[in-house]
Amino acid sequence: MHQINRGSGCKLLLVHGLGGSSRSWSPILNSLGVSRTVIAIDLPGHGATPAEHDSGTFDGLVGSVQRYIVENELTGIDVVGSSMGARIVLKLARRGVVGNVVALDPGGFWRGWERTFFKTTIGASGRLLRAIRPALPTLSRNAASRTALLAQLSAHPWALDPQMVATELTDLSTTQTFDALVHDLATGPEQTGPAAKSTGRIVIGWGRHDRLCLPRQAARAKAAFPSAELHWFETSGHFPMWDMPEETVEVILKATQRK
Repeated sequence: MHQINRGSGCKLLLVHGLGGSSRSWSPILNSLGVSRTVIAIDLPGHGATPAEHDSGTFDGLVGSVQRYIVENELTGIDVVGSSMGARIVLKLARRGVVGNVVALDPGGFWRGWERTFFKTTIGASGRLLRAIRPALPTLSRNAASRTALLAQLSAHPWALDPQMVATELTDLSTTQTFDALVHDLATGPEQTGPAAKSTGRIVIGWGRHDRLCLPRQAARAKAAFPSAELHWFETSGHFPMWDMPEETVEVILKATQRK
């Protein structure tokens, strides 16, 4: 897998969400690198990593990340995931593959109409972004259009860095496995726990203003992983590392602190 490396210290693996890439972590990458060796990967079918035969499924991506960890002798590494990536690291926690875990607004805890809501809204966003891809750099520089495009994902999209927004939206619009993953995530089984006994500390972070993985789902995540601490990001949407980067860094460093 393609990866970005930063810093020095205890190793920390970052797993991005659906349609993202290692660049999704740009608001906090350097801050984490001050005290951690940060490894941010591009999932198969995302960014610069080619898709594998099963990269259009959640289970396929989990298997790819697990193989990457084992093949690179990283078993027990501390991990941070965002959205779909947060669901991936929770799955790896169940399997006893990872150490301390931070899961930011994980998918997979939706039920009933929430599944349709997820599939319909994020699917429509993907189609729209593909249709307007050439205009994304220009639209990202304008606060009003930036707000319209990211209203579901950020609590204050007008304040986000235009270049980061352009990169993120372009990555999403060019992810070939996007539609297949939306279908698989919306129709597949609910995420279950608990974590394996060998797993370290678990923190599940949730944005109070998440309009994709609704805040009501946090209670289900906590019930599935009873050993986890639930942390609320009070002024954040779906991506705390965008809306509240300083607090996100603080939460990650505290959760992955080694004695």
